[in-house]
Amino acid sequence: MERRAFRINGFLVLLVLLVLAGGAALVSIETLGIAWVVLFALAATGFTVVNPNEAKVVQFLGRYVGTVKVPGLQWVAPFTTKRRISLRVRNFETAKLKVNDADGNPVEIASVVVYKVSDTAKAAFSVDDYEEYIAIQSEAAVRHLATTHPYDSHDPERTSLRDGAEVAGELTAELRERTELAGIEILEARITHLAYAPEIAQAMLVRQQASQVVAARTRIVEGAVGMVQLALDRLAAEGVVDLDEERKAQMVSNLLVVLCGDRATQPVVNTGSLYG
Repeated sequence: MERRAFRINGFLVLLVLLVLAGGAALVSIETLGIAWVVLFALAATGFTVVNPNEAKVVQFLGRYVGTVKVPGLQWVAPFTTKRRISLRVRNFETAKLKVNDADGNPVEIASVVVYKVSDTAKAAFSVDDYEEYIAIQSEAAVRHLATTHPYDSHDPERTSLRDGAEVAGELTAELRERTELAGIEILEARITHLAYAPEIAQAMLVRQQASQVVAARTRIVEGAVGMVQLALDRLAAEGVVDLDEERKAQMVSNLLVVLCGDRATQPVVNTGSLYG
């Protein structure tokens, strides 16, 4: 787990070394010269520069001793190695992956992942390369997501890959579980590309168009039936005309033709009797 490393302001340590150097020069260069050079060489190994939104993971002879996150010139224990870890928010975009969705249709899918390092110790020591680790885990999570949902679903209770918010939430949650070991915090993950594979794209386009036509016709019929029912109820309630069952059937037929037809209708005036 990440912990703070012992540190002192580097400018303060540098000032102390300069004061000691001045004192040594006043006393005796020959006597204290070698000791001063050795002391300065030892102290110099502890200096490190930390940039904003950056951390230095400090190791002493292979042992993790802590992390420095305070920006500026810092001084830590001598003979330590310092590994730079960026704390900035970064984006990673997966390549376009070709996988089969839950219905077995080949689709192309890609995503973008927004992340940052939350635990420098885990990022440095739990995995070999946390950037490569996040790339591989992102690809694996996108593939798994694509195989558990269909590209498109006409069932309102079934989530499809086109349901952006729900799919993004699932992808983010799965990636957080996969990358927690490496000390990575997933801020957001979203699908950036989604399409049928080229070999079935044309057939699926025709299928989608047919489904949309059926859905539109269904909505038109539902509305037309409601309008016909409203017209009959209003005529009966206000006593405009008294229609028997046969005339009602004829009126319903005419109204449905007018309301459900996809072309403009031509009115025909009937001057005779319905009963001949």
